[in-house]
Amino acid sequence: MMLFILKNFILHKEIFMTTQTQQTLPPSIFPARFQILSGSALKLLACILMLIDHTGVLILANWKPALRVLFTIGSTEVTWYRIVRDIGRSAFPIFCFLLIEGFLHTRNRRKYGQNLLLFALISEIPWNFVFSNTWHHPTQNVFFTLFLGYLGLCALEALWEKPVLQLSCIVGLFGFSYIFHADYGWHGFLLIMIMYLFRTQRILQALVSTLWMNYEWKMCFSFISINMYNGKRGFIQGKAAKYFFYLFYPVHLTILVILRQILFLS
Repeated sequence: MMLFILKNFILHKEIFMTTQTQQTLPPSIFPARFQILSGSALKLLACILMLIDHTGVLILANWKPALRVLFTIGSTEVTWYRIVRDIGRSAFPIFCFLLIEGFLHTRNRRKYGQNLLLFALISEIPWNFVFSNTWHHPTQNVFFTLFLGYLGLCALEALWEKPVLQLSCIVGLFGFSYIFHADYGWHGFLLIMIMYLFRTQRILQALVSTLWMNYEWKMCFSFISINMYNGKRGFIQGKAAKYFFYLFYPVHLTILVILRQILFLS
């Protein structure tokens, strides 16, 4: 129901252009001279933030000095582990934003979805070892969340003139994200839908998304970099560079799992 209301709220807005040459950037919280980040720069930033976050999960969580209390804010004890995890929270909304940009600009949406699903399957083994150090774990990695978001974007676009069927598909995917226990769960799936629906209103996109993910309020800082996006593809060109960033997720998890095993579990 919320998605249906949002859809009708923005239905009168101009449709976002699907090529870079046609693209008009939506209003930002920053003036044009500060919109300096390309899609490639955002992708690199998101990977760095994700690496910081997962280093906290796998390394600092097992290193006692990182768990010592540095100071307190109210009743919250601040440790290096907590600082690192809070910094890393900004990665997910940037990946959601990049998913939407990729969906809007890709030349082959079917292949785009196939790549998301392929790397979701590849990443599942290292993901399982991150949290249970075994081959099985009840939750699924973030590529599954992004793939479900991709399917939701397909439903929103393909069924825009059929709101009942469109809403049914979104509700079905929402239910699947809840049952499937993908990373960030149903909150993450609906965040992608919200960010898509407000894609031409970037200030509202930041406000509504932050309110939606209020339980992870540190994510709001990601919208600083998102509002610095200049609409350009950037330095990532060619298949090798593109697949490097797909591979970064399972590879960095694998390396961190091995490091944890060597440093703390052997």
